[in-house]
Amino acid sequence: MSDSAVTSNLAQDAKAWPFEQARALRARLERLGRLDGRTVLFETGYGPSGLPHIGTFGEVARTTMVRNAFRALTGDKIPTKLLAFSDDMDGLRKVPDNVPNKEMLAEDLGKPLTVVRDPFGTHDSFGAHNNARLRAFLDGFGFDYEFASSTDYYKSGRFDETLLIMLERFEAVQAVMLPSLGEERRRSYSPFLPVSPTTSRVLQVPTLERNVSKGTIVFEDEDGSRVETLVTGGRVKIQWKPDWAMRWAALSVDYEMSGKDLIDSVKLSNQICKILGGTPPEGFNYELFLDENNQKISKSKGNGLSMEDWLRYGAPESLSFYMFQSPRSAKRLHFDVIPKAADEYLQQLDAYPRQEGAQQLNNPVWHLHGGRPPQHGSPVSFSLLLNLVSAADASTKEILWGFLSRSIPGATPESQPLLDHMTQFAINYYEDFVRPNKAFRAPSDQERTAMLDLRARLAALPKDADAEAIQNEVFEAGKAAAFEPLRAWFTALYEVLLGQSTGPRFGSFAHIFGLERTIALIDEKLG
Repeated sequence: MSDSAVTSNLAQDAKAWPFEQARALRARLERLGRLDGRTVLFETGYGPSGLPHIGTFGEVARTTMVRNAFRALTGDKIPTKLLAFSDDMDGLRKVPDNVPNKEMLAEDLGKPLTVVRDPFGTHDSFGAHNNARLRAFLDGFGFDYEFASSTDYYKSGRFDETLLIMLERFEAVQAVMLPSLGEERRRSYSPFLPVSPTTSRVLQVPTLERNVSKGTIVFEDEDGSRVETLVTGGRVKIQWKPDWAMRWAALSVDYEMSGKDLIDSVKLSNQICKILGGTPPEGFNYELFLDENNQKISKSKGNGLSMEDWLRYGAPESLSFYMFQSPRSAKRLHFDVIPKAADEYLQQLDAYPRQEGAQQLNNPVWHLHGGRPPQHGSPVSFSLLLNLVSAADASTKEILWGFLSRSIPGATPESQPLLDHMTQFAINYYEDFVRPNKAFRAPSDQERTAMLDLRARLAALPKDADAEAIQNEVFEAGKAAAFEPLRAWFTALYEVLLGQSTGPRFGSFAHIFGLERTIALIDEKLG
């Protein structure tokens, strides 16, 4: 049996959530009779009124995980495609805070993003600039996708057939949408947003007349004149919930996930998709991220981590790992989650080669790396590196490598690339978050006695003692001093010697830091 066939068999019962989603998608395709070799279409959406952000990464990363699980489930016999769809025909509603030439953008408010002038002066439009940033963003993380522009799809006629169906079934679409709107909005609402032929703005105006046979609507332009326009060829833009449904129907989208805040919107779009003759895609709603105060993260408030923030302190793999974990549970997205995510990723990567096939499919690293995780991780945890930076007062990677190369045979930045990246992450994190909050304390009498005992035990060890031998002496010193629970002994070591309440295995730290230096550290803090 081939490797893909073995993986496919194991995938039938894999518990990881991407496999659950993949099996639901396969059931949908079987029900619709679409397991016939046609390309299965996964889609993610992007609003290019702003730059790609951590939520963009999360949605593409999670969708990619489901796509990889589906390919494994089906033995990679069914072609798949991920479409990264940019809603770049939307009208610019407000001027972003983080761009130059705000006055120029203010003049273009209401126009499609692909018509709005680029405030950075590098592209034909603001939409083109942000689309380029999206593609560079996705390419930088190695995602396999096809980019799609809403403007291109509307103007090329890709949506024309479905737009004419929407025109014909206008009243049915209105019957779904109007009950969801306020009284004032209901009076002017239309799924069709005409593009003004005089100002080029996308207009939120009522549809005054419809002519299904001609494929046109009549609306009142900004100058008060009545204008008849085709609904095809990019002359109108559809309101976003009907637009979502129209896209699903026109492109036969098979899978798209979205945030929990869009559950009601998904329900409305599902109904409209059916009205248009389509079948809503499979998908699920992921929970939203919270800030350090457990408040919903908002782009406008700026109360969450940015991609740049995370990537200053952690590798992309650690962020992917965090995205994989419990997508249906609300999680804090703050700086203090990065070290834990980094170390848990390394633990799973280390465990992967020792696991059987079924266990490997449930291991997050299988999903993070498309079934081909790297063979080597890092011999040192992120938390240990943080403590090493702290104790050694290391300000450069070269200082850290001075310790690492002595304690890890054959380790160099070239042979341990992930560890090399982590050294800079640890220095950045220490300088920004650990150093400012360090709080050393004096030991109690019990703690002083135990630390002096530990000093003597370490001094008696051979200079080449390994981390396990050192850890045993740490345990024995704590037991001899009758710490209850023993965890209090380790907390004392961290608080007295390192100025923080938690840390890695002390034996591993002392092994890399060096016995002589560790003894000197004890002398310094007890002195």
